[in-house]
Amino acid sequence: MAGAQNRTSSFKIVLLGEGCVGKTSLVLRYVEDKFNDKHYSTLQASFLTKKLNINGSRVSLAIWDTAGQERFHALGPIYYRDSQGAILVYDITDEDSFEKVKMWVKELRKMLGNAVQLCIVGNKIDKEKERHVAAAAAEEYAKSVGAKHYHSSAKLNKGVEELFVDLSKRMLQKKLSSDESGSDRAVGGRGSVVIADDSAAPATQKKGGCC
Repeated sequence: MAGAQNRTSSFKIVLLGEGCVGKTSLVLRYVEDKFNDKHYSTLQASFLTKKLNINGSRVSLAIWDTAGQERFHALGPIYYRDSQGAILVYDITDEDSFEKVKMWVKELRKMLGNAVQLCIVGNKIDKEKERHVAAAAAEEYAKSVGAKHYHSSAKLNKGVEELFVDLSKRMLQKKLSSDESGSDRAVGGRGSVVIADDSAAPATQKKGGCC
């Protein structure tokens, strides 16, 4: 069992959502602790990596940031294939971006079933006064589709690390439960989370910036 615990568990996470909801900003804030106020569109897709130590288990994340523009939607399956986790981002000031999240949920469940852990994220809570998506309604919807709902602000660095760490715990717990049914090594409960390595891999596709 000790040998298994020394192995690194690798997970693929994909971010989906409309353009300029803040997908890139969330990733850059989490991996590099950076934020850019300028709004540029992500071109196609890129990925960054992050390494964690969760309750003594090493975890390596490959985080795929995808383009949100309508013309790139057909490319979605290329990027979310084999993903263990999906982060579906909407802008709390844009109701249409929340409706598009529902479309992605349907597609992911159809393609990946319950194998993927879903997170629905209401980003830009720094603009609470401009909110157009009711928090209670968003949380109720997330619960109805077996997802967890989060509130975040990449600008203020609120809820970002909690989102990724919680998703990592959920993916790891699912993997350990599958590998060793009934094992006491599942990590869904309390436990320390230690950041082991903040290094980011070069992006596979040049990006214009972040939203």
